[in-house]
Amino acid sequence: MEYIYGIGLALIVTLFVYLKIGLTRIRDSYALWFKPGYWVNYNVVEFWAWMAKAIIILPGLVWHVHIWQFHFITLFTSGLLIWASEKKLLPTFVAFNTLWIFISSLVIVRNLL
Repeated sequence: MEYIYGIGLALIVTLFVYLKIGLTRIRDSYALWFKPGYWVNYNVVEFWAWMAKAIIILPGLVWHVHIWQFHFITLFTSGLLIWASEKKLLPTFVAFNTLWIFISSLVIVRNLL
């Protein structure tokens, strides 16, 4: 039952935000994924880095399963994402991914020692 409530809450919040921004602008944002010019090297890195984090976060939050070996991937992709952030000049990406490098490093060392 908690999944139904959680999905319902997520849909309500998402719909509220999407309506506030405008559905046309949201659609246009998603449409960028289908334009060949969007998939430059740093956007590809950014996509895979976020997917790597999702494979750690989602199983942990939803099923309480922690697959620590995935931190090898996030250690690598977080470093790449800092490089990608340089292209967009967003310090929040740099800080967030620096934090992920430390988190992944600590999890890897904890599980290997």
